[in-house]
Amino acid sequence: MPGTDWMGGMDPVTLYSRPGCHLCEEARRELDRNLPGSRIVEVDVDSDGELRRRYGWDIPVAVWKGQTLFRHRFDPRCIRIIIGE
Repeated sequence: MPGTDWMGGMDPVTLYSRPGCHLCEEARRELDRNLPGSRIVEVDVDSDGELRRRYGWDIPVAVWKGQTLFRHRFDPRCIRIIIGE
C-alpha cells in the first residue's frame, strides 16, 4: 500500500484542530477508527499565530503528505487516498 507498511509505518496524518471543537473531536475519532494503528498528529491552531491566521475557524483540517484530505467534516474517501485504492 502506498505510503504504508500498514499499522504504524505510514506517514502521519496531521489534524489541525483546537480544544473544545466538536467537529475536531469527531474527526479524530473517525481517523482513529478508520486508520487503526496509524499516527495522528494533532496540532492546536491556537498554539501558533500563523496557524491561527491560516486556519481560523476553518477546522478541522486533515493533511497527509502535504495533501489536504478534508476540512470541517471527516470524509471517508480520504482513507482511499491514504491506502492507495
